[in-house]
Amino acid sequence: MAKVLVLYYSSYGHIETMANAMAEGARAAGAQVDVKRIPATVPEEIAKGAHFKLGLGAPVATVAELEQYDAIIVGTGTRFGRISSQMAAFLDQAGGLWARGALNGKVGGAFTSSATQHGGQETTLFSIITNLLHFGMTIVGLPYSHQGQMGVSEVVGGAPYGSTTITGGDGSRQPSETELAGARHQGELIAKTATKLFG
Repeated sequence: MAKVLVLYYSSYGHIETMANAMAEGARAAGAQVDVKRIPATVPEEIAKGAHFKLGLGAPVATVAELEQYDAIIVGTGTRFGRISSQMAAFLDQAGGLWARGALNGKVGGAFTSSATQHGGQETTLFSIITNLLHFGMTIVGLPYSHQGQMGVSEVVGGAPYGSTTITGGDGSRQPSETELAGARHQGELIAKTATKLFG
């Protein structure tokens, strides 16, 4: 049974919701799945003032445990078209794993969110994927087998590089069922790929 980690940073809860959908898909494929988060780096008073979602349910991840997994799916919100500083700081601590080749050949995937349709989702996905490729990982995106990303009748996230959601400028829009279906589909594909590689 493949071991999958869904690793996320979420300020407002959108990425947390997508992470849980990703985990659902991976579990549906028979994988053992852990969902873990990167903690906020701002003081609690500032987080409250900025209306961050506090009390996220997932346990906090450590860099040392990454090598225990066959697949790692990384999600974080877009920050001006790139990865969030919180996730970047976490991944920057993984130099020791990189030096040992501890993640070589493992399966990786990416997901993100942005306030607007054109808020840098694809560049953020590439930002995550670039990190994973440097670790030697095999990337699984969100192929067009998820037909939901093909429609134009509604505002919807999704890219062949990974699942996405659009939050709205005030964060009021929650991931749609189409976007959650994309996350579940990607999670399932990643788990199936890891199972083929690692049994």
